[in-house]
Amino acid sequence: MLFGERLWEKLCALAPPRHRKTRSVLLIQDAPGTHVLALASGSVAVTRRDETGRRTMLAVRGAGDLLGELAVLTEGSRSATVIAVEPCTIHIVPAPEFHAFIDEHRLLQVLMRHTVGQVQQSDQIRQELATASVPIRLVAALLRLAESTAHPVRGLVRIRLSQDEIAQLIGCSRNSVVEALRPLRVRGLVQAHARELVVADLAGLRAWRPTA
Repeated sequence: MLFGERLWEKLCALAPPRHRKTRSVLLIQDAPGTHVLALASGSVAVTRRDETGRRTMLAVRGAGDLLGELAVLTEGSRSATVIAVEPCTIHIVPAPEFHAFIDEHRLLQVLMRHTVGQVQQSDQIRQELATASVPIRLVAALLRLAESTAHPVRGLVRIRLSQDEIAQLIGCSRNSVVEALRPLRVRGLVQAHARELVVADLAGLRAWRPTA
């Protein structure tokens, strides 16, 4: 949790909770930074679309994360789109209230360090997407998504995204994802369904080393 529990509760109290379904778009790339989102529950994928129209995943964020703060701090536009990958509860805090909160509690330095860390993490993922094979990109994305979602049910972690949507997030074709999933399915690490993937063995997926 970015600011600690007490300050996080104060931040969330600035706006009522709102519930969003899986696949809801929470922030839109290039839109003005008029507010921040405090993610109270659920998880989201941070994605960016390049000049060719290809979308790639920059990060996965979970409960206790702040979203959209960079555009508010710089008074610029959104650098990415944020999509709910499971049902989420958010608090939409307008920019003026957020600035006042940061000033009151002297949190600017803390926030800037946090934001720089997130940008560095996104750069690492971008490098991974540019150089790694599809199987490696797929496993890395599944791990990020699985580890940020709600607690497993009977050892299973549901990722409520289709194979088409996963393909978009890691910048490849659906056929490539289907092919890369095949050995994971054979070994019982992942189950594939029409509208979601299920990680059946998270420890096994962490230990998996794709051959290509």
